[in-house]
Amino acid sequence: MIRQKVKQMDLPLIICILILIVFGTMMVYSASYVQGDIHFNDSRYFFTRQVIWFGIGILFSLIAALIPYRLYSRLSPVFVLLSILLLVLVLVPGIGVERNNSQRWIQVGTFLFQPTEAVKLCMIIYFAAIYAKKQSYITQFKQGVMPPLLILAVVSLLILQQPDLGSASLLIMACGVIVLCAGVRFPHIGILLGVGITSFSYFSLTSTYRFNRLTSFLNALEDMAGEGYQLVNSYVAIASGGFLGNGLGNSVQKTGFLPEAHTDFIMAIIVEELGFFGLGIVIFSYIFIMFRGVKIAKTMDDMFPKLLAIGLTFQLMLQAIINLGAVSGMLPITGITLPFISYGGSSLVFTMITAGILVNLSSQVPKKV
Repeated sequence: MIRQKVKQMDLPLIICILILIVFGTMMVYSASYVQGDIHFNDSRYFFTRQVIWFGIGILFSLIAALIPYRLYSRLSPVFVLLSILLLVLVLVPGIGVERNNSQRWIQVGTFLFQPTEAVKLCMIIYFAAIYAKKQSYITQFKQGVMPPLLILAVVSLLILQQPDLGSASLLIMACGVIVLCAGVRFPHIGILLGVGITSFSYFSLTSTYRFNRLTSFLNALEDMAGEGYQLVNSYVAIASGGFLGNGLGNSVQKTGFLPEAHTDFIMAIIVEELGFFGLGIVIFSYIFIMFRGVKIAKTMDDMFPKLLAIGLTFQLMLQAIINLGAVSGMLPITGITLPFISYGGSSLVFTMITAGILVNLSSQVPKKV
């Protein structure tokens, strides 16, 4: 049974994801070896940890790809409770770890675990499961649409307490895609959009920290030594790379000029070293994953796997768009990592689990999708 399931999995999708991860791991080493040597006396410090997380991610993604996909639907209420519990724990002094004025991590041994990464996946599964069950009355706003959104509101408010507006916004948008595809009436979608935009504006304008984060990209060149420092150095990295790049390993910005060069802003280093060739690899891979994910969803007969495939696919794509937009100065800097590529244990592992579930769903449709 397992052998048959493996044979039916989307091989091109698996190959594309693996290429992206291997490429990302290589670029993590290139972007981090200087800082690893300076701060830890080990040029492979970040690379080694990324490889460890890669191994852990492979294990969990294999499990996610092989277990019966309907189990995710049955466990979705547990996932919601687990999400809320983790988000509460991360805010508890002595349990949650604060860094850079944000309390987003829980320390597990020598590693930091970011609960929000798990929460994003859990909520996608929950939304797909609950809206699949509500199909018979999905046109009724109070009974069919609203209840899951109240849970999403609670989860989002807890994420905002960290504070992490970027992850909260990403989660809401990904869940919003599921709501849109579930068959909700357009007048109801209009109401939800109005509420969402109003809420986003309120939380953005009532916090100086969030407001500065959201607007700093608009005048980065006017405050190059302050709020615009990171973005300006990203510009420098991208501009110096040009079309062909300066060669793998030859970035100047990673030597200490560009903060978070191996995490949030790794794309700037990729362009600086590999030019449009590196950019093309990343963009093409994401587009390919998106098309395979959408095709898998379209081929599904049942609503749960259809909504789940759509939710997982667009969660990855939205995350990539937000990150690339921030690095290029087209969107606010939110701290969202680049899927499969950026350094980060929690991010990589749960992104790989997301991919594992998507591959699992691909085995439920004809091999040639």
